[in-house]
Amino acid sequence: MSDNGYRHWRLDSDLDGICWLSLDREGESANSLSREVLTELERIVGQLEAEPPIGLVLQSAKKGSFIVGADVREFDKVDNAAEASEFIHHVHQLFNRIEALPFPTAVIIEGYCLGGGLELALCFDWRIARDDDNTRLGFPEVQLGIYPGFGGSARSVRQCGALKAMPLMLSARNLRARAARGQGLVDELVGQHGSPRWAARRAVLKARKSKGPGWMASVQGMAPVRKLLAGQMRKQTAAKANPDHYPAPFELIDAWEDCGDDPHAMLAEEVVRVGRLITSDTSINLRRVYALTERLKGYGKKSPFRARRVHVVGAGTMGGDIAAWCVTRGLEVTLQDREMKYIEPALARAKSLFKKRLKTPDQVAGAMSRLLPDVAGDGAALADVVIEAIFENAEAKKALYATIEPKLQPHALLATNTSAIPLAELAADLERPERLIGLHFFNPVAKMPLVEVVHGDATDARAVLDGAAFCNQIGRFPLPVESSPGFLVNRVLAPYLIKAFRMRNTGGVSAENLDAAAERFGMPMGPVELADVVGLDIGLGVLGTLGDKDSGAERELLQSYVDAGKLGKKSGEGFYKWDKGKPSKGSVTAGEDELDEIALMLMQPYFDECKAALADGIVEDGDVLDAGMIFGTGFAPFRGGPLHYLSTLEADTENDND
Repeated sequence: MSDNGYRHWRLDSDLDGICWLSLDREGESANSLSREVLTELERIVGQLEAEPPIGLVLQSAKKGSFIVGADVREFDKVDNAAEASEFIHHVHQLFNRIEALPFPTAVIIEGYCLGGGLELALCFDWRIARDDDNTRLGFPEVQLGIYPGFGGSARSVRQCGALKAMPLMLSARNLRARAARGQGLVDELVGQHGSPRWAARRAVLKARKSKGPGWMASVQGMAPVRKLLAGQMRKQTAAKANPDHYPAPFELIDAWEDCGDDPHAMLAEEVVRVGRLITSDTSINLRRVYALTERLKGYGKKSPFRARRVHVVGAGTMGGDIAAWCVTRGLEVTLQDREMKYIEPALARAKSLFKKRLKTPDQVAGAMSRLLPDVAGDGAALADVVIEAIFENAEAKKALYATIEPKLQPHALLATNTSAIPLAELAADLERPERLIGLHFFNPVAKMPLVEVVHGDATDARAVLDGAAFCNQIGRFPLPVESSPGFLVNRVLAPYLIKAFRMRNTGGVSAENLDAAAERFGMPMGPVELADVVGLDIGLGVLGTLGDKDSGAERELLQSYVDAGKLGKKSGEGFYKWDKGKPSKGSVTAGEDELDEIALMLMQPYFDECKAALADGIVEDGDVLDAGMIFGTGFAPFRGGPLHYLSTLEADTENDND
């Protein structure tokens, strides 16, 4: 069987008559299911139906990567829900034909198998996965404002049972190969030294078929049980996502509750519901957010810099957590502070993080062995990246640099985690000021995905790119920002927080109402809770640098809390009392209309400062600013970013006037 001139697929037959179908999307580093790829696949299926082989094996021709999903870029070319539904129906017909092929089929999964790639794999009789850390399976669709639409909602429930399939789709969580086998998505694992090709050949020749989830799935699919389980799913999902802001997971739950015992009906629901969701404002804006992540990651791809060792100075909350995070990404880290007693709490926090992030005691032990206490600071001479994370005092930082700089390797990056001090001031006495950059992490380090890569007039452009590459290496989005007071994120947050404190103290708005208003707007947490989480001492320092001439009362308020030892979450009390990591809040007394009015007043300084920062050239452009505010402050992703949101409002106003 020849390839018949396909651009993206290769079709080969072996001596046993098994057909090997390999996807290698032309011009792309990863495979995705574009319209053209699917059109060619349709031709291939027709060829296989006309000339049936002994069996079929699907694989990727791209090393270490299977199929990352549908081509998200093509979603924006869909004009209306009817067009989207028609396309989804067409894909369903194609995948149904693959599932009905009259000979054994198998698929080899190595690398990422996500979204549409997993939906395609579920059409095959037998799924084989490479059992290594690079293999991931999952349904990320809810992050794009939709749910699996190429048959995934029906086939995953049929394959795994609702109690395994639904949480996977609702959470967008990726599974490693072993976990995927435990869920029923994968039938066979092949180890590092095994041959997936021989496993697939054996599966086809023995006509192996995946087993379903058993009788329990039938019980889960019964109408009364579905109704009960759907109610629980809605409650759990609503605790994480507002259905008004993120309707997709709730649409999936509704579809399953209505017809979860009928895969054909579930497919029909996909056609209608996903077709409608894909053209919604939420999905359009979430796809914009996805594109913004690619934009930020692109900064790091311009440099080949790779670190092996990191040296962190300052074992406080930020420094210790930065060190621990770097260890989770496979790096060797030395952690320096004045005495061992200051390092020990950081080691304890690190071990707790490792236990949560890593799967086995051996992995935890290995991570702890890579985190080395270093009171003498010897690790600086061996490090590829040195991160200073001591207290916010310019003279103290400069004195530290004077002792560290002579030790550094020529290629090493020297970085500061300062949250507000201008880079020029810190670099003034350095022999090589061009290699000092800011790597401004946010608290909590293990959860906040953004790092500001700060540069000044003297900073070498290569150092900025190397810093961005390091961020990519440790799984963080790099945001290059011009050095100025507060950089970007804190500059915008300062007037927002000042406004909240002012409304609380002189405007008579309770902390609970302020937080509820912000959350109703779409922020992940309100400004008062945020101040507690960041730390009122940190907030006081930021306001001291960034507060306007009228913010004296707000600084005095924070000072009174700090003087009383009420630092927020880390001390157990700030504006709220904290118990087991949760704030103790009173009742929200404002109605929905009043909360909307509070939100408008609260967000106005935030928006004004975003526009001012863009005008001052703090970041490259408005898209990058939007990305920074989404990933640095949690600005409502479903709104697409603050500047995008404002432009949308202006466009809506113009349309109304027309």
